[in-house]
Amino acid sequence: MQNVQLIDHPLAKHSLTILRDKNTDTETFRRHTAIVSQIIIMEASKACKLNKKMIDTPIMKTQGHEIYRSMVFVPVLRAGISMLVPARDFLPWTPVGFIGLERDEETAIAREYYQKFPSNIENKLVLILDPMLASGGSVIDTISRLKEKGAKRISIACIVTAPEGIKRINKEHPDVNIYTTAIDDHLNDKKYIVPGLGDFGDRYFGT
Repeated sequence: MQNVQLIDHPLAKHSLTILRDKNTDTETFRRHTAIVSQIIIMEASKACKLNKKMIDTPIMKTQGHEIYRSMVFVPVLRAGISMLVPARDFLPWTPVGFIGLERDEETAIAREYYQKFPSNIENKLVLILDPMLASGGSVIDTISRLKEKGAKRISIACIVTAPEGIKRINKEHPDVNIYTTAIDDHLNDKKYIVPGLGDFGDRYFGT
């Protein structure tokens, strides 16, 4: 599969196992969501540009670097909110756009109910935050809306993905990169990822 960065990190594997476990309580689920999300954000942010910066250490002047402020986070509501807080812990200056999509349980088709993006996204790296990439419908819709607004560099940060969703994004948006800690086996007849971890939003928000 093209344009997929599978993040193979011991901490991610440990936390992902806890997230998959149906006996994990809500508080623990949230804590390990933050751990996995930050590992993914760290990998995705490698695409950020750096500016050189002269600073004074306690000893002398030296050259350092700072990240060029050229990234936008776009969490897909509601589950994507779970990745936003840990992402902003790393990059608190990053503007945030929102898109609200709700999946019809019968058709598995996403319906948009909210959209608000920052201006001037055409020159920035837009990182879509969505912990579960299943059929890809919600993310495809998000990518399309972002491109309509002028976005040219788009990546996706997901905790768990299904091959069906990856293949669809590769086909419809081959210029979009995917960062994930797991490529699972398949989607079941209800369009849930197998083995997956259930409904991410329900488990994270305790609903």
